[in-house]
Amino acid sequence: MKMTSLCKRIVDFTAAVLGLIVLSPVLVLISICIWISMGRPIFFRQVRPGYRTRPFTIVKFRTMTVGDTAATHTSDASRLTSLGAFLRRFSIDEIPQLWNVLIGDMSLVGPRPLLMEYLDRYTPDQGRRHDVKPGITGWAQIQGRQDILFSRRLMLDVWYVDHQSLWLDLKILLWTMSKMVHGSGVLSGQDVRDVDDLGLHPMMRREGSRHD
Repeated sequence: MKMTSLCKRIVDFTAAVLGLIVLSPVLVLISICIWISMGRPIFFRQVRPGYRTRPFTIVKFRTMTVGDTAATHTSDASRLTSLGAFLRRFSIDEIPQLWNVLIGDMSLVGPRPLLMEYLDRYTPDQGRRHDVKPGITGWAQIQGRQDILFSRRLMLDVWYVDHQSLWLDLKILLWTMSKMVHGSGVLSGQDVRDVDDLGLHPMMRREGSRHD
């Protein structure tokens, strides 16, 4: 397992360096487009749980107008811009996370880092999704991305933890690139209530308490 982890880190680091170099013109172009259409900041930053739940700051291209964070809203539709919707559809907003991979907070492949507020709601088994580094893409993402319920997402994340390998990572990366080209599985401005069957989101908890 240690050798696999070392090989994965080497692949992650190499791919992140090459990706940032090759995609630098795209990064500059998108940054300019965001600055012109939405102003500053260019990037969205948020603290997420990483390996062993250690907090780190995830970096994405900003896709919404400046306002309250996603932790207090179940739908982003009212704040999502047309440029932001385009960036999300083809997962272009995720490219800056190559920096997170480069510095070792994330991997190319692993469970997607969710909100810190979810941590105390996981079962011990669901919490095992943090036994590996979070990824830019993962097994759950190629199985449906935002089209599947939270309970299934977490189950697929744990399955990946138990079956991870370099060959599985390669399969996930190739499948992810196919989905990116077609822009499938992305629901811009999604209402969390449509997929949160576990009551993980703070808004779901407040709604639940009003019905108790």
